[in-house]
Amino acid sequence: MYYTGGRMRFNKLFSFLVVCVSLTMPLALTAHAAAKPSTPENLEPLPEALPPPGAIEGDVAEEPQVTIVKKGEDTVEEYRVHGELYMQKITPAHGVPYYLMKEDQGGDWSRFDGVSRPLAIPKWVIFRF
Repeated sequence: MYYTGGRMRFNKLFSFLVVCVSLTMPLALTAHAAAKPSTPENLEPLPEALPPPGAIEGDVAEEPQVTIVKKGEDTVEEYRVHGELYMQKITPAHGVPYYLMKEDQGGDWSRFDGVSRPLAIPKWVIFRF
């Protein structure tokens, strides 16, 4: 037979400690919850929140004007700024829509089908007669 007296004492002592801690833990928590932090005397109310930003104020003529025209079975959306046509969106009855964008003032149009932008060569009007 083996001597287990020390181990039995340790187990009893450990059990006693666990019971004591479990009984005193709720008391400690309620005492901690009951202690309220002190509030400073010089508190001021928060200012009112700012209103949300409004619409961007600008010239209405700068916004594109969109005209929708039905040509046969195709739908054409014409985009104009200052009355000048600069882009068209063509939506065929069956198929994928595509864009026609004006390259310069001379009237050359380039087709724009998808994600990549068309090659746009910079052209400036220096003199107009």
